[in-house]
Amino acid sequence: MIGHDEDHEEVSFRVTDRRKFNADGSVKDGVVIEPSKTAEAPATEAVAEIPPEPEPDQAADEADSYADAADDIPGAEDPASFVNFLSTLATNAAASLGAMPHPATGKRSVDLETGKYWIDVMAMLTEKTKGNLHPKESRLLEGILADLRMQYVTMVRATEEKLKAQAAQKFSGADILGKK
Repeated sequence: MIGHDEDHEEVSFRVTDRRKFNADGSVKDGVVIEPSKTAEAPATEAVAEIPPEPEPDQAADEADSYADAADDIPGAEDPASFVNFLSTLATNAAASLGAMPHPATGKRSVDLETGKYWIDVMAMLTEKTKGNLHPKESRLLEGILADLRMQYVTMVRATEEKLKAQAAQKFSGADILGKK
């Protein structure tokens, strides 16, 4: 039989289900759900709202939180570490999405095509490195990627709303019906 060695003992595994809920959504017996520390905001229609531009220090705060998370990762202080490589990619993506000034020019600009490129590169890295990263590196990569994707969607929606508003100002009902 393949993978069977007569000289070695059979290995057994024990699987423990740690999920707190049953398949029907009810809480499992013996599980205590603690209330969250922050009050949940009521759900609103996100499509109609355009969030304000990020504060100048917001991108720096997010970068600091990722840097704090990276401090616990073995080898993160090495200039050629995976964490520093992620930082470079995330900085380029954030700069392309207008979340922070571009590292080379020092100016904020929005280039959705370039931002999407960097997000796609990080998504490819996520897929190609699956199972080969330290768990904290993996969480860091997934967190950065999720934040960048949300920023991209926000910028695309804001751009669409701006274009719709400009088009509405250019044309009137008389223009559409050919009355001038």
